[in-house]
Amino acid sequence: MAEQRKSNGLDTPLSARSRFWPKFSPDPDLFGSATEKFARFMGTPQFLFYMTIFCAFWLVWNTVAPAAWRFDDAAIGFTALTLMLSLQASYAAPLLLLAQNRQDDRDRVSLTEDRNRAERNLYDTEYLTRELASLRLAMRDVATRDYVRSELRNVLEELLETTDGEDLHLRAKRKNKHSNPATGLIDTVDSNRSQHRKANPK
Repeated sequence: MAEQRKSNGLDTPLSARSRFWPKFSPDPDLFGSATEKFARFMGTPQFLFYMTIFCAFWLVWNTVAPAAWRFDDAAIGFTALTLMLSLQASYAAPLLLLAQNRQDDRDRVSLTEDRNRAERNLYDTEYLTRELASLRLAMRDVATRDYVRSELRNVLEELLETTDGEDLHLRAKRKNKHSNPATGLIDTVDSNRSQHRKANPK
């Protein structure tokens, strides 16, 4: 049985290689938010005020204090202060870039959401437009108020005409009942006259 050789060559995957130093993988959100807060603080008037006080104290202390207590020499142009300011600037630039990258990511996500929201609003508007158009087409087949009024007016006129015709028909029937079959004339005999004839016969 052949022994398995351990190799760290190019043919070995990176995940299988043994690392001398442990891999540093901080939480990107936590680290990014902390550095972003610090980068934002660097752009505030408070930071400039504190930085001015610090530099003024550094210069005054290394100029007025006794030589034994000084930690930076004014004769060589405050080299330590220059190095500290250079170190601060070297760290400030990546912090600002990190904050800008995070802001760009947020802007990209916001733009994507705005674009999606605009597309949904466009789809909703088109849907409502189609629904309104279909409602307008359907309203042509729906009876309007004026149409209903005209139909009711026509029905009322027909009822009135029918009522008048029935009255005339009833009147004609009554005339036929009381008319003389020989002459077709209506017997309009007064009751008083008939009683007078009965009382005084010729």
